[in-house]
Amino acid sequence: MDVVTSMVADRPVVIFSRTNCCMSHTIKTLINGFGANPAVYELDEIQNGQQVERELQQMGCNPSVPAVFIGQRLVGGANQVMSLQLRNQLVPLLKSAGAIWI
Repeated sequence: MDVVTSMVADRPVVIFSRTNCCMSHTIKTLINGFGANPAVYELDEIQNGQQVERELQQMGCNPSVPAVFIGQRLVGGANQVMSLQLRNQLVPLLKSAGAIWI
């Protein structure tokens, strides 16, 4: 889990994704829509993508993408992020992580 931990360090929002995953695209669009600028790692394009995917699965991400970290904490996948949005908790979480200001 050291690789994932180092990838999310010092970043307010990190999304692990795959270029061909429609749910990943949806979550990236949602978070970008609030004005956040997440670090996005496309597991099918980065060199150590398989290792990162294994670590995400060990952390409990199933499926492994999208995996969203806000404030260096694993929020979860698409279902968890959408649940936060429906409960009006996503924006405050993004604000507290310093990802958005307004």
